Amino acid sequence: MAKHGKKYLEAAKLIDSEATYEPLEAVELVKKGATAKFDETVEAAVRLGVDSRKQDQAVRGVVVLPHGTGKTQRVLVFAKGDKVKEAEAAGADFVGDQDMINKIQQGWFEFDVCVATPDMMSEVGKLGRLLGGKGLMPNPKAGTVTFDVAKAVQEIKAGKIEYRLDKAGQIHAPIGKASFSAEQLNENLKALIEALNRAKPAAAKGVYLKNIAISSTMGPSARVNASVYK
Repeated sequence: MAKHGKKYLEAAKLIDSEATYEPLEAVELVKKGATAKFDETVEAAVRLGVDSRKQDQAVRGVVVLPHGTGKTQRVLVFAKGDKVKEAEAAGADFVGDQDMINKIQQGWFEFDVCVATPDMMSEVGKLGRLLGGKGLMPNPKAGTVTFDVAKAVQEIKAGKIEYRLDKAGQIHAPIGKASFSAEQLNENLKALIEALNRAKPAAAKGVYLKNIAISSTMGPSARVNASVYK
């Protein structure tokens, strides 16, 4: 059993592990429990009533959080021609084609998100093992393979996150920082859950939103009343 420090144990006293809380109350409790010296990330863990082994019940998508994630995302765009200037004007941190591919092959990974135009994917695909292992491979479902590079970059900078069902049937996603107001975190959580509801597979049966819990990086978690979002 994991050992927790004094601050964690004090914070855990604020939260009844057997109770479920209304979203705003849960957020406020998690904020109180975020006592680390750094600005902790607040994450939502959502258990869905789907079978992660079945392709027709896969849940994956993107959502732009209304208040962002609190993290500055470094965006790399693989593009050529006019799309280079378009990406740069939109705020991309790095833009290039073969030069960027060569840098990555040499071990450079100073970026958080990759965007690529479709005509670059035949070359970018050669980085599949390098980028895929780090979850950085551009993907059409995530909106990161597109000719509209300006929109893609702007959405990422504005707080777009990708969510994906794991093998345990859960979605884990950041909803901001502990320094955010309770209202901001609550609205980000609502945006995430609404996106998950829209992404509900037609093949899913029974209760879809089974459990929702939120926690900060170093703090205890609080269970959220999932029925609010049904």
